[in-house]
Amino acid sequence: MAENASSDVLVSFKGVQKSYDGESLIVKDLNLDIRKGEFLTLLGPSGSGKTTSLMMLAGFETPTAGEILLAGRSINNVPPHKRDIGMVFQNYALFPHMTVAENLAFPLTVRGMSKTDVTERVKRSLGMVQLDSFRNRYPAQLSGGQQQRVALARALVFEPQLVLMDEPLGALDKQLREHMQMEIKHIHQRLGVTVVYVTHDQGEALTMSDRVAVFHQGEIQQIAPPRELYEAPHNTFVAQFIGENNRLAGELVGRDGEHCTVRLARGEQVQALAVKVGAQGEPVSLSIRPERVRINAASESCANRFSGRVAEFIYLGDHVRIRMEVCGNPSFFVKQPIAELDPALGVGDVVPLGWHVEHVRALDPQLAE
Repeated sequence: MAENASSDVLVSFKGVQKSYDGESLIVKDLNLDIRKGEFLTLLGPSGSGKTTSLMMLAGFETPTAGEILLAGRSINNVPPHKRDIGMVFQNYALFPHMTVAENLAFPLTVRGMSKTDVTERVKRSLGMVQLDSFRNRYPAQLSGGQQQRVALARALVFEPQLVLMDEPLGALDKQLREHMQMEIKHIHQRLGVTVVYVTHDQGEALTMSDRVAVFHQGEIQQIAPPRELYEAPHNTFVAQFIGENNRLAGELVGRDGEHCTVRLARGEQVQALAVKVGAQGEPVSLSIRPERVRINAASESCANRFSGRVAEFIYLGDHVRIRMEVCGNPSFFVKQPIAELDPALGVGDVVPLGWHVEHVRALDPQLAE
């Protein structure tokens, strides 16, 4: 990061650790800078430390070690209500005995805002989430999606510098969830507020974020924009966790700059990008995305060319997943748009296939799950 960029940082975690029993660390030595105005998602399986990190930032948990800075000052000892942070939870946490308008007015009145200002702000926030006509309804009279919109408006109504969202769309059905993802993303673009979002849903993280931090066992494995995370994972955990991934186990034969040669279990040799490899003879895990595999004539220009047997077709509307047996792997997937699928291809066919060197990454060997 450039020298003058430190002024663009809103939140800094410096050496932050969290343990509940004094022995095992839920969060290990977290160092993370969150930039002003960015949409950052903390992504990872349950127990990876992402929610604990968010709760420490919110002030509901205290770090065991390290320091959290907000706008340059330490907030370790600042109570949650004095942090100028908006929160949206999965369970909405709306006050059931208050109308929609009263729910939105609440954070403003506790901050001592005048009645005229409160009315103006509430009106603006309701307009932002398109709920003007619902102002006098109670939460119980709203659908899940409408309640989530009210919770979102309430988190934004006092114009905080930072909004934290913990699995906010987890309770919604797929279609509504996708609609709300875009709505939250567009509101973020309009307001320019900083958002830290927690989810275990990788599709959601890729759709919404400027950057994604992938957590595993209390540590950030990689932090990058969505496309980079998907196309250029740093290690096998990230490659497996983000999107669909074919994995082939082998050992390193040799390395030449950024390229390397890997020998698979049955003797085949693969040319790959050396991303995270050890010494010659050590185990390596190769990662190839299903949409990067070429079949039949399309594979002729590929440096890595093998044959595979078609085992199964799985139709997914606009594309098809073909499960194949390739290089000793019985579940090697190839993804093709329906428009490009060869109608003559059938189960049991043995066909040539391949992939380019730049689309296969040599990474750390996957340890037993």
